[in-house]
Parts: sequence; structure tokens; C-alpha cells
Amino acid sequence: MAFTASEMTLEMGLRSYGSDFAKAMQPLQSIGGWKPLINEPYTGAWQKNEEIRLPSLTTYPTLYACIMRIVTDIGKLPYVLKSHNYDTGVWSTVTNPAYSPVLRKQNHYQTAQQFREAWMVSKLTQGNTYVLKERDNRGVVTNLYVLDPCRVQPMVSDSGYVFYELNVLDRSLLPANYGRETLVVPASEIIHDRCITLHHQLIGVPPLCAAYWPAVKNLKILKSSAEFFGNNAQPGGILTAPAGMSEADAQSIQQFWQANYSGQNSGKIAVLGADMKFTSFAMKSADSQLVEQMRYSDEQVCQPFGIPPFKIGIGSIPAGMKTHDINLLYHSDALQTHIEAMENLLDDALNISSPLGIELDTDPLLRMDTQTRATTWGGLVKDALASPNEGRREFNLPPLVGGDTVYMQQQDYPLDQVRLNKIEQATPVSVTPAETIIEDEQEQERQMIAAIRKAFQEAN
Repeated sequence: MAFTASEMTLEMGLRSYGSDFAKAMQPLQSIGGWKPLINEPYTGAWQKNEEIRLPSLTTYPTLYACIMRIVTDIGKLPYVLKSHNYDTGVWSTVTNPAYSPVLRKQNHYQTAQQFREAWMVSKLTQGNTYVLKERDNRGVVTNLYVLDPCRVQPMVSDSGYVFYELNVLDRSLLPANYGRETLVVPASEIIHDRCITLHHQLIGVPPLCAAYWPAVKNLKILKSSAEFFGNNAQPGGILTAPAGMSEADAQSIQQFWQANYSGQNSGKIAVLGADMKFTSFAMKSADSQLVEQMRYSDEQVCQPFGIPPFKIGIGSIPAGMKTHDINLLYHSDALQTHIEAMENLLDDALNISSPLGIELDTDPLLRMDTQTRATTWGGLVKDALASPNEGRREFNLPPLVGGDTVYMQQQDYPLDQVRLNKIEQATPVSVTPAETIIEDEQEQERQMIAAIRKAFQEAN
């Protein structure tokens, strides 16, 4: 049987584990680590088809906004390959034929932005992201594929080696050499990014789990409100009769009333006989406090994701905060841990070692307004921390001749020289120090006194 390059690499990787691969591997779900992501809202809900599943839960606006905000913001941060100069301590952007192509284009059906978004959607909703590597004949990674986390099973051998069982149903998105329905691959061929590992070190728990109940509660409030307003905002009521009524008559009247005076027929004129009366249920908005309940639950949904509520339109921005301050707060609380994890995992996956390293360029996220940028870069150039051309480059302006030099004004001198008056001027200046002027005046005064004494003596 002939093997393609990637399949041979995979087979050789499995054989390198020797007898460990032949031994029975234990799925993590059988050792108490795998937990269902979405639980039923109450016992027996699934028998009644009332369980809340992930597709339904993500239709709640606040939860969708939290996931979308993080996913899209990380999606727009491009990969950058940088090199560290140990002599100067400066990181500079470089290209490398072994790494740059896969960083620019991860696979044949996604852009780099879509790849990063798929990575984050899997991590935030399922707690785990599994990325399959494809290598060429040299063993260099040429393609990366984000897998469905529900079809990947971590497994541990008797000796502690980690493998992943892949149930690949949609093989059209993977290369032809992975044409099997089930694959077992070593950990070296999988990038596994996971959220906080509460139950097992190989199983991450997503923030969606912590936001589950607040989102379910608000979904039920929205569903109840939709049903209420679907009834033309008319609450239910009761029909009463002065005399006794058999159960059959009561059910017949109830069915007649629901068919003719509820839903779209609400508000029609009803004619009641036998002295029957309809009493509407009263409902006060102050008693239900729907707005306060939903706002409180919305804030609870934001907490696991680390997103400030005002970032997704809940509440108002604190007084005194500027756009740059908001972005810094959002970056440190909601994005930084995911960015660092992605950078470190890609370094390991592509076997990138010092002095090279992968970074996600955060400039598109932390971009300041024009006035703030001008003030910031003007101060950097003035304080000799940047050259004029570096500042012009930030505003997409062409460089100037001599603009690569850092300038500083000449009147700045060390304090010890100023105190000891030992300043050596580069260019002679006609300014006479005050001490010299005083000494000259005293010398002239002594000479004048001596001349007067001499003249007085000669006269006598």
C-alpha cells in the first residue's frame, strides 16, 4: 500500500511510540474527566424536549455579543514572525520560507482571519480547540485545520503518552491523504488549546458553562415576553359562573373561549350568558422587575468572558474613560490570555525556537485616535525615543532625508557639570559668567584705589 507524504509522517509518528500505541488507550471520558457541556435545565427536561442546547443558547443576544466580540477582535490580529536581536534587544519583523507561508495561509478553504475566528469559536463554546497539522516530505508544517471539538477524543496510553482519536465525517475539508473516517494521531500532530482545566489537564471548561444559567434565565424571560405580546399584551383570566357547572361544560366553554377570544382573536367582543363573568389577571411591571432581572443576568454573562458590560452596550461608559483606556482594559481582561496561548502554541507546533517567535499584531486593536497618536508620537520624537521618520511612518507619510536620526536639543547637560560650572561649549559663545564680571569689577576697583594712593603720595 502506498502512502502519501503526510500519511507516512503520521504513521512514523505513531510507530515512534513503540508498544504504547499497540496497548489499549483509555478515553478520558471513562476516567471521570469528560463532562457534558450543556446540561438539562431541570431533571427530565430532555424527555419533554425542553433541554437547552448550544445552538439555542447562543441565540441570546448578550451571550452572542460576548462570543462575537472576542472572536472577531482576535480574528483581525494578523500573525507576525519576529526575530530578537540579542545585541540591541530589539524585535524586528522577518520572513522565513519554513514558517511564513503557513502563517499567511493556513489551509485551502479559510483566510487567516477565518482560521483565527474558528479557533476562538471552538475554544469559547466548547472549551477546547483541536488543530490538525499537515506536513510535507521535509516534516515542515504546511497546513493547519481546525477540527470539530465534538468529534475529537483525547486518549492516554498506559505509559502516559497522549493521543487523539479523530472522527472525521466531513473529509472534504481535509487533504485527501486523511481519507479515513477514524484517525488516531499522536499529540505531536495536534495543536490543543484549552480553557481552564477544572476536571482534567487535557479537558478545558469554557466560559460558556459559567454563563449558562444567567443566559437560560433571560432566554425564558424573552420567551415569556414573546408569548405575552403575541397575545396582544393581554394577560390571561378566569371565567366564573354563579351556579355550579359540570366538568364537561367547563371544558367545553374553555375550549370555545380559547378558540374564539385568544391569540389573534384577542380583543373581540364576547357575549356571555348565564351571568358569567371574565376576570383578567392583573400584572404590574414593578412587581416583575424584568428590566432589572435581565440587566443583572447580562452582567453575569459578561463576567466569565472578562468583557466590561459597556463594551457590548450594557450600561454606560465610566466617566473619564477614553477610547484608548477602554481598549487597554478590554485587552488585559478578555483577550490577552487567549493571544498569549495562541502565540505559544504556534511556536511549539511549528518548532520555532529563539531568536524567532510568533506574535499577534495588536496594533489594529489598540489603535488610538488621530489626536492622541499625534501627541504620543510627537512626545516620543521630542524626547529622543523615536526618530522623525518612525513617527511619520505611523501616519503613512513618506520618510524625509535625515529623518532617521534621533535629535536632542543642545542645552541639556548633566547636572554635575551644571553645578560645578564645567560646561564645555561646542561653539564659543560671547556670554560672560556672572562670577567673572564680579571679579573684573573688584580688580578695577583695587587698581583705581592704588592709583589714587600713589597720586596722593607724590603730591605730598
